[in-house]
Amino acid sequence: MIFLEDDPRVQFGALLSLSIDFRDFNFHIKGIVLWIKVALWLVAGPRLQLPTRTPVRIVCLFVYTNLVLACNPPPSFPASFSLYLYTCVCVCNSVFFFFLTLLKISQGKKKEVKKETGLGLSAKKDENFGEWYSEVVVSGELIEYYDISGCYILRPWTMSIWEIMQAFFDAEIKQMKIKNCYFPLFVSPGVLQKEKDHIEGFAPEARQSDLEVPIAIRPTSETVMYPYYSKWIRGHRDLPLKLNQWCNVVRWEFSNPTPFIRSREFLWQEGHTAFATKEEADKEVLEILELYSRIYEEYLAVPVIKGKKSEHEKFAGGLYTTSVEAFIPNTGRGIQGATSHCLGQNFAKMFEINFENDKGEKAMVWQNSWAYSTRTIGVMVMVHGDDKGLVLPPKVAAIQVIVIPVPYKDADTKGIYDACDATVETLTKAGVRAEADFRDNYSPGWKYSHWEMKGVPLRIEIGPKDLANEQVRAVRRDNSAKSDLSMASLVEHVKDMLTSIQHSLFDVAKQKRDACIQVVKTWDEFVEALSHKKMILAPWCDEEEVEKDVKARTKGEIGAAKTLCSPFEQPALDEGKHLLFLVHCVLPRANQPRSGPTGGEVTDYQFDCLLSFVCNFCMSWIDNLGLTSGFSDWSTH
Repeated sequence: MIFLEDDPRVQFGALLSLSIDFRDFNFHIKGIVLWIKVALWLVAGPRLQLPTRTPVRIVCLFVYTNLVLACNPPPSFPASFSLYLYTCVCVCNSVFFFFLTLLKISQGKKKEVKKETGLGLSAKKDENFGEWYSEVVVSGELIEYYDISGCYILRPWTMSIWEIMQAFFDAEIKQMKIKNCYFPLFVSPGVLQKEKDHIEGFAPEARQSDLEVPIAIRPTSETVMYPYYSKWIRGHRDLPLKLNQWCNVVRWEFSNPTPFIRSREFLWQEGHTAFATKEEADKEVLEILELYSRIYEEYLAVPVIKGKKSEHEKFAGGLYTTSVEAFIPNTGRGIQGATSHCLGQNFAKMFEINFENDKGEKAMVWQNSWAYSTRTIGVMVMVHGDDKGLVLPPKVAAIQVIVIPVPYKDADTKGIYDACDATVETLTKAGVRAEADFRDNYSPGWKYSHWEMKGVPLRIEIGPKDLANEQVRAVRRDNSAKSDLSMASLVEHVKDMLTSIQHSLFDVAKQKRDACIQVVKTWDEFVEALSHKKMILAPWCDEEEVEKDVKARTKGEIGAAKTLCSPFEQPALDEGKHLLFLVHCVLPRANQPRSGPTGGEVTDYQFDCLLSFVCNFCMSWIDNLGLTSGFSDWSTH
């Protein structure tokens, strides 16, 4: 009977019949073996998610099993015992298990439907931030896990956000006369030694290959680009040289991969510029930093703090580093949003980037480098997302308005659908990114949850009453507020609501961030604030050894303190003291977002596979002893 396949549940009916004859030892052993298999199924079945057969196949199994046993009883079966009674026992046993199996199947179907729809998050943001984040980036259709640890598939919902930010930034830097280019991903071995001399703690991503000489993959592009800057720059008329490239980079050495925040490969832009004077370089550093601040605050609605990195935290080989820093209140953790470095003349000296100035003298150029990456998207998700899913600011949402028809029974469905089409057309012509969801295999309620999960800022519902009253129902994603809007003035109302949502998201995020900032003046206050996941403003003597000592002394289960930046906006303090933001830089492992099935952790999937292997190995060992021979129709493991 090939259709029986390998489901342990189909062996249950046979088991109840086969174990009746207690006087036949061989028969009894066979029955025990089957009981063991069923016991394993009852314990491990829910975790292993064993395949569920259809009721029709199970009915066929029971009929087949009982007919065989009724017509061919075991050899030791007493002749005086009624064959009729034996058959009745078999049938009763089979009917009992039939209803039990139907119950299991119905439960399994319910679970399968929930998994198929993908609606709802099992983790709460305030209770298990790591699990919540891992769920929301997948359920919100931002990424999909790849089969290589630390690598992720960026889905269209992500790329649309990235392209909007890219369009803004690219237009701004072109106004600054910065031109786009592209350099190869690989670094030749000739520049590796030069890189080693100045990038202590930032090793090249070198990997041996089958080629004649080893090659490296760029972590950044200084060593890729600057040999050619030396070739292209000869005199002061060749300056400034200002280039930018949109590309991907690879980081081999990292731990705890997290989508968008820390990954093996990611997208970014990196600018590399060369000037004749330090004043020009200093000016550009702050101009670029302001653009990064605008990306976060004007587009992503995430408040950031601009400041200067400490000597210990600055870019290796650079003169100084400025950054924009974001904060995640749920974790008490700061995140470096983007950086703008003044490299000074260190790289110019290394790669011999010299020029003849207007006085005919030989001089070295002053250089900058600056970059932001897809990490920006992860920060946005962490700051704005909630237990329903993503919450996207209107400026970066691929779909700003989703229109959903709500037809009732006997309603004018065509009229409702036409009204939805007209609404989308009107909004699109007005510059609003709007779409309608006409899928007829999902209910309106399911669509509401689906688009809430994806974070669409505004939902418009059109039903029979709305059609009759020439209005629409608008629902905001950020606060779930509902309002009825007249179709005659729809465009004005929608634009006002989208602007309100953008501002509201920023204001709420800033209030939460500011509530977590605490000014301290003593060590005891510092430790207390750190234990409460605060972002700390503390006086500092600007000594690197003190910074290292603070990090070492605070390292523990809650994490370790790490400097973010010395803010440009400083309150009044004693002379010689600066303020630094210090936050947790290491999260407890329980709060780390999952990295997926290949992230180096034992996941539920891997545990299930291991349990399945153990169960099948044990049962194969029992079968190999010959204890179940002759019953291959019922035992196919």
